[in-house]
Amino acid sequence: MIVLLAIEFLDEFVFGIREAGWPLIRDDLDLSYAQIGILLSLPRLLGSVVEPPIGILGDVWKRRWLILSGGVVFVAALVLISASQSFLYLLVAFILFYPASGAFVNLSQATLMDSETDRHEQNMARWGFAGSLGVVLGAAVLGGAVLLGVGWRVLFLSSGVATVFVLVVARGMPLGGDSGIGQSGAMAKDLKQGIFDALGTLRKAPVLRWLVLLEFSDLMLDGLHGYLALYFVDVVGTAPANAAMGVAVWTGVGLVGDVLLIPLLERVRGLTYLRFSAAAELLLYPAFLLAPGLWPKLVIVGVLGFANAGWYSVLKGKLYSSMPGQSGAVMAVGDVSALFGGLIPLGIGIAARTWGLGAAMWLLLAGPVALLVGIPRQRKLAS
Repeated sequence: MIVLLAIEFLDEFVFGIREAGWPLIRDDLDLSYAQIGILLSLPRLLGSVVEPPIGILGDVWKRRWLILSGGVVFVAALVLISASQSFLYLLVAFILFYPASGAFVNLSQATLMDSETDRHEQNMARWGFAGSLGVVLGAAVLGGAVLLGVGWRVLFLSSGVATVFVLVVARGMPLGGDSGIGQSGAMAKDLKQGIFDALGTLRKAPVLRWLVLLEFSDLMLDGLHGYLALYFVDVVGTAPANAAMGVAVWTGVGLVGDVLLIPLLERVRGLTYLRFSAAAELLLYPAFLLAPGLWPKLVIVGVLGFANAGWYSVLKGKLYSSMPGQSGAVMAVGDVSALFGGLIPLGIGIAARTWGLGAAMWLLLAGPVALLVGIPRQRKLAS
């Protein structure tokens, strides 16, 4: 479990650096809002095409080999990101990074879920805590690096070096083992059947419900995270170092929420918690956008980070529970839904170019609204 959680930590550490570092990356490479939207959307969309077969193979073939190979490409993508000198170069690096992360990180998550099939929500809470810790430290390290005059490129390269050490340790771990399939013909047959089985789950109402809610919840998670630093710089008018601090406050307080969520889910139904949390976000987010000045926004954004803790963990745990024995297929169907969810950052970028980033940020309110509408009540869930 420690190795699997370390993989998630590293992935989110890189994510934290990137999201807090967008003002620096934007200025260094002279990017527009539309280009940033493309960088956030296109690699995710292309990854959503490549990753479903990887997820199915994780169920029917050599999962351990897929995880380790994904880790090697993960390192190569980080090196390319650190060396990027233009929009196109960075776009190619991100396109490589997403499917590598899918094999390296998402299959590690599936392996963790297979370890205790009756504790999906609880183990997803641990996974969420490891990721939140990575995001917080990534944003904090970037803020410290800015003060010390260290560029964002060095941090991406250092993350690649750290990943190499984790890969060395992971080589000695079973990581889900192999399916025992040795012949390519048998593998192709099982892969084809696995794809049909995964697509068949998309006709099930519970699976569709959790997929849709996951994508909408991401508006107040990765969606907000992707534009938060730019919002502080371009709308609030603060310096990049203060913007990194704003991201660190949001993720740092969210980390506290993720820690408290682990014992909470032993006592409270995850969906009950999620319903109250979404109602709180629906009130807090407009207050954040309307609050004047830097410091009031920092206070409210911290409470926002606390209130949305556990959204991903609870919803993804429910998705795993709705697809028993198909942990790799969960990754596949998630990538299919991401084909639509991946357009959201691009839409926000286009809206920001058209109406301004301040106006475009209001679109993220669709996240808590969707949760309040879509989360089933206890009676409907039992039915």
